[in-house]
Amino acid sequence: MAGVFSGFFIVWAVILAGYMVGRRGVLGPHGQEILSKFSFYVASPPLLFLTISEADVARMFSAPLLVAAVSAVLTTLAYAGLSRWVLRRDAASTVMGAQAASQVNSANLGIPIATFVLGDATQVVPVLLFQLALNTPVYLTIMDTLTDGRRPSLRTVAQNVVTNPMIVGSVLGILFAVTGWRLPEVAEEPVRLIAGASIPAMLMAFGISLVGAVPLRRGESPRRDVAIASVFKLLLHPLLAFLFARFVLGLDGHLLYAVVVMAALPTAQNIYVAAVRYGRAEVLCRDTVLVTTVVAMLTMAVVALLLS
Repeated sequence: MAGVFSGFFIVWAVILAGYMVGRRGVLGPHGQEILSKFSFYVASPPLLFLTISEADVARMFSAPLLVAAVSAVLTTLAYAGLSRWVLRRDAASTVMGAQAASQVNSANLGIPIATFVLGDATQVVPVLLFQLALNTPVYLTIMDTLTDGRRPSLRTVAQNVVTNPMIVGSVLGILFAVTGWRLPEVAEEPVRLIAGASIPAMLMAFGISLVGAVPLRRGESPRRDVAIASVFKLLLHPLLAFLFARFVLGLDGHLLYAVVVMAALPTAQNIYVAAVRYGRAEVLCRDTVLVTTVVAMLTMAVVALLLS
């Protein structure tokens, strides 16, 4: 337990440093965006590649991937039904709200939490692969159809998947893990050096994003929708992951703990980016990201207390 909370302390200490950097304007008005893009496009793919290439691939693609998929899909459907048939929201807003309630921040917070709290960065890989390779193309295709009537081709969807740097890094890592290949030491060292910048950049960017954040502003925020989406993300999603993992798949011990912690991660920040892109549920997604991000550390600590 001491190790678990030491992991949370490390994560929050770097987030706090990022917040102070943002408050002082050290990196200018675009510091958060630059750090996020640097982490996503430059540093995280090498980190995933190195981590996965040295991991047990069979373990990553068994129960954890199934738990990630089933718990997320069930949470999505539960929110969608409530939003559409009880709250009477339009279809596009329902889709975005359902994503806010079920899609986790697997990159910016998932990788650091998996590394420092779970002690194994590969624990986040099944979630990353499900969200990036399966869930994201599906919901973006639905949103394209709902908002402008355009039906994307299979080629367009596939292109978006295979050009995602996180997926490229993961797939290369899987290839090396399966074949037993290794980079020459002279090539591996610069890759490892760049990968080392990933987690600090993610957490610093997240800390900067908290500067000036004011969620649930009266008259602007759909507070009821935000509350429902936040509860679904922070409580229902990890609960479903626990129930499915424990009583359907029979998982226990550290593996059970890991899949529930991954489900308890806060809403992914890119959900708000997508909401802005489509002009639907922007405030709902923004506020859900902020609320779940602040509260998720507490819920993950409770999961750690109960299951670790």
